[in-house]
Amino acid sequence: MRIAYLDCFSGISGDMFLGALLDAGVPAALLHRTVAALKIGARLEISRVNRSGIAATKVDVLVDGEKELPRELYWQRHDQDHAHQHAHSDAHGRSLTEIKRIIATAAISPQARALAISIFEALGRAEAKIHNVEIETIHFHELGALDSMVDIVCAAAGVEALAVDEWVSSPLNVGGGTVQCAHGTFPVPAPATVELLAGAPVYSSGLSVELVTPTGAAIAKTMVKRFAAFPRMSILRAGYGAGTRDLPGHANVLRLTLGEGEQKARTRQETISVLEANLDDLNPQVFGYVLDHLLTQGALEVFGMPVQMKKNRPGMLLTVLCRPEDSSRLSQIMFRETTTLGVRHREEGREALARRWVTVETRWGSVRMKVAGINGATSYAPEYEDCRRIAAEHRVPLKTVMQEATQQYLTRTQSMGEDTEGSSEPGPTLP
Repeated sequence: MRIAYLDCFSGISGDMFLGALLDAGVPAALLHRTVAALKIGARLEISRVNRSGIAATKVDVLVDGEKELPRELYWQRHDQDHAHQHAHSDAHGRSLTEIKRIIATAAISPQARALAISIFEALGRAEAKIHNVEIETIHFHELGALDSMVDIVCAAAGVEALAVDEWVSSPLNVGGGTVQCAHGTFPVPAPATVELLAGAPVYSSGLSVELVTPTGAAIAKTMVKRFAAFPRMSILRAGYGAGTRDLPGHANVLRLTLGEGEQKARTRQETISVLEANLDDLNPQVFGYVLDHLLTQGALEVFGMPVQMKKNRPGMLLTVLCRPEDSSRLSQIMFRETTTLGVRHREEGREALARRWVTVETRWGSVRMKVAGINGATSYAPEYEDCRRIAAEHRVPLKTVMQEATQQYLTRTQSMGEDTEGSSEPGPTLP
C-alpha cells in the first residue's frame, strides 16, 4: 500500500504542500492546467530555493502579476491601501457558495473537485463555529482570496495524481507569537487553525511566527487519517516544499515522503443489490439509452444478456448492480424507462479488490488509470470516459490514447519504484 508521510517540523501551509507535491513527483503541467481551469486570472511561479541548507521547491501564486504574501503582510498592505474602509468588510471576501461554484465549474477531475470542496467546507465549518453563524454566510476574507483557492484546488489535483492509500503526519509545529487577521490581531495558532486541528497533536518549538496556516490545517485535517512517528515502509522518494520565509537556523520546509507499506490482501467484503428485469418488447435504441442512464444515476454496473422467453420470443435480461441504498431509486428508473412490469431484487455478497486512481499525462491531456492489485499482481486500465473525451476533442484514435496512457503509467511506475508485476498489457476495467 502507498503511504505518504508529512514531516510538519516547520508546520504546513498551502504553498508548502504544493511545493512538496511537485518535489515528490507530481507533474508541474498538471498544476498549471488546474490553475488555468479555474479561470480566475491566476498563475503559478515555480522555483528552486534553499532553506537553511535544504534545497526545496517554492510555489508562488501570482494574481494580476503580484505574488501572494504571508497573511500578516497582506493585512498590513490591505490596511494601508484601504485605511478609509473596514478591514473585515464582507466585500473583500468570498462566500463558500461562490467558491464552490467556481470549483464545481472548473474543468478538473470529479475526484479533485470533491476533495477541494471538502477542504473548503472544513474551513467554512471552523469559521462558522468561531463566529457563531451559518456556514453559508461565512465570507472567507484572505482564506477565500484567489491565492488560497489556487492552493487548495491544486493540492486536490496533486493528491489525486500521487494516488496515495494512506496519509500520515507527524505532530505539527504551530509556531508562536501573534498574527494579523481580517478581524484583528490573534495569538498563534489562529482561532480557525485551533478549531481545525482539534484532536491533532501539536506543539511550539518557540519560533515567533505562524507555521501552520488555516489553509494548511484544513488540508491536513481533510487528508491525514492518523498522526504518528515515521511509519514502517520502504521509502520510494521524498519531496521538500518551501515556505515563504527563510528563517535563520531553521529549515522552513515541509517534507513529504512516499513509501510502500507492508503488502496486505487488499480486498473488501461488501453487500450489493442485484436488480433484474426481462424485456421482450423494448426498442433496442431505448435499451442502450437505459444502460447509460442507469450508470449516470449511480449504478455500479449495468449489462444485458439475450434470453429466450415465453412463446419462443427473443428478449433481453437487464441486470443492474448497485448499492443497497440505491436499489429502490434505480428500480423506479427501470419501471419508468423500460416496458417491464416487474423488477426482481436480491442481495449478494461481493469480495472486491481495493482500487485507486492514478492520473497520468498524455500529449493530449490527463487520463485517470484505475489500479488494483493483490499478492504482487497488478491490474491497471485507462479510464474509458477520459480516453473517449480526449479522442473526440483531438480527433485521435481511441486506441492510440489508451495505449499512450498505459505507456505513461508504466513509465511513471518504473521511475517511482512502484510494483508493476504481471502483464505489461492493460488489465480489465474494474467496475
